[in-house]
Amino acid sequence: MPAWDYDLVIIGGGPAGLTAGIYAGRARFCAILLEKLIHGGQMMTTDIVENYPGFPEGITGYELSDRMRKQAERFKLLIKTAEVKEIIPGKPLHTVVLEDRRVTTPAIIIATGAKYRTLGVPGEDRLTGHGVSFCATCDGALYRGHEIAMVGGGDNALTEALFLERFAKKIHLIHRRDQFRACKYLQERVLAIGKVQVHMDTVVTECKGQSELEALELRNVKTGEQSTLPVTGAFIAIGMVPNTAWLGNLLPLDKWGFIVTSPAMEVGIPGIFAAGDVRSKWERQISTAVGDGTVAAIAVERYLETLKNG
Repeated sequence: MPAWDYDLVIIGGGPAGLTAGIYAGRARFCAILLEKLIHGGQMMTTDIVENYPGFPEGITGYELSDRMRKQAERFKLLIKTAEVKEIIPGKPLHTVVLEDRRVTTPAIIIATGAKYRTLGVPGEDRLTGHGVSFCATCDGALYRGHEIAMVGGGDNALTEALFLERFAKKIHLIHRRDQFRACKYLQERVLAIGKVQVHMDTVVTECKGQSELEALELRNVKTGEQSTLPVTGAFIAIGMVPNTAWLGNLLPLDKWGFIVTSPAMEVGIPGIFAAGDVRSKWERQISTAVGDGTVAAIAVERYLETLKNG
């Protein structure tokens, strides 16, 4: 069998990739993690993480990410800043194409994650983590007794509104169409909540505030009427965009563009696996990404054993 550069190449430095790196290091693989931006993924945009086990007082997204990185490096995982342009599958070696070089490996874990679909309005970027959030289960408890907004009309938006109901004083449900896309059962449950006020045919045009969110500017898409809605929290649930465009037609994707895997994180090409928010699954949380990374790394170990034993 020809020699290779690394036993395992992990693409993506979020919780799935870093967890896979910890397990790879413990298995004494020669492994490298490639991240084009900064390690941590979506964790880095979360002010306080209160639903990750082991931190009863909560922990900042930055600190949790930094701890994961340090733990992976303690097990000798090599972490490099680099953008992967392409994967060229082979038997048994795959080629990972970077901007300035190519590396060969028998095993790859794709953990490039997904990004929240944003509104793209003024103030949204600046106030993300300071009143603007994309994860109710992550940040909902921070708004106990507050008047808040939920933007979206699908299953996820209404499910998160139900979750927020236990904390918020009042919830403004903002949807750009004249009817929800969510299933009827969820609609009935949400509309039965006395503290929910629905704003149909309405879009957010601006997130206002200095250091923290203070209000949303709204516009009715049918009448053009504009209004200001004072809220201290705005949860945006209009979908996620997986970071899979760079893969082209290499792997099977679901209708939303997420990678389809087996329970063992296999993608159908021997030696290539996917983990975390980039794959098609029911829920996207830090804890589920960590679980995916664990399963993928163990699957890689078993796969390398089969190669070794012929």
